[in-house]
Amino acid sequence: MTRSIDIVEVGPRDGLQNDPTLLETPVKLEFIDRLIAAGVKRMEAASFVNPKLVPAMADSEAIMAAVPRGKCAYIGLALNERGMRRAIEAGCDEINYVMVASDGFGKANQNATPEDTADLLDRIAVLAHDAGIPLSATISVAFGDPFDGEVDVARVAALAARAEAAGVSELALGDTIGVASPYDVARAISAVREAAPKPRLRLHFHNTRNTAIANVYAAVEAGVDVIDASCGGIGGCPFAPKATGNVATEDVVYLLERGGYDTGLDLDALIETARWLEAVALKHTISSALAKAGGFPPKNA
Repeated sequence: MTRSIDIVEVGPRDGLQNDPTLLETPVKLEFIDRLIAAGVKRMEAASFVNPKLVPAMADSEAIMAAVPRGKCAYIGLALNERGMRRAIEAGCDEINYVMVASDGFGKANQNATPEDTADLLDRIAVLAHDAGIPLSATISVAFGDPFDGEVDVARVAALAARAEAAGVSELALGDTIGVASPYDVARAISAVREAAPKPRLRLHFHNTRNTAIANVYAAVEAGVDVIDASCGGIGGCPFAPKATGNVATEDVVYLLERGGYDTGLDLDALIETARWLEAVALKHTISSALAKAGGFPPKNA
């Protein structure tokens, strides 16, 4: 049987949160509609963080109130108890809590150490569990910190064990600043699987150093079945200096489909949406390779 890879579309959240263009709510909703039409079944649609710090996400409640239901599972991001409660009240289908693997980034992003973020998850995971909402955790800067440098894989594994104990159903390793290599990916997956074998693994790559597609390949080869990606390759982190966009959804789909994997996504529709982002919505150049080159073989060949 053909192996399926679950693509979690993060464009409407991680993609837009640090973009210089602040989109109006109706334009964001058109983006979401286009992604659903392309076959997206899971997406990060909202971030319940301080709107003064991340103004692009200030309309998260309005987005969740207007998205079409039943066609897609919407994930809301939460960093603390207030964010968790807001995500629940907004009707998110899933909630993703963010842990942090290093002190420098933790202080800049969440004003917390890695251990603080694990302790907080222990305390607030019950809110999602009681609401019957699937809870995942992302370990950010799992491969490197912009302030502290290298991150010890043993620390990542220890956080993964804490997340498993808190009852998360899925665990994501985030290359928040785009420093990972395929070799790092293989080592991290092995260590995390040993420390936390129960949660489903998900990998999240940024393409800052042009290794994201190679890292996706390494993750899939290691047996990971869930990959985050952002249409157009848009994105970045407000608290990660020089971090560029996520790996582009259409680039990932092209890679996987050429390898015989099933993503359930329409590559042509994703490319069209990426071009719409560049020309109409964001009005600036995007990093997607497929949006520039198109698929292969050409449709008119």
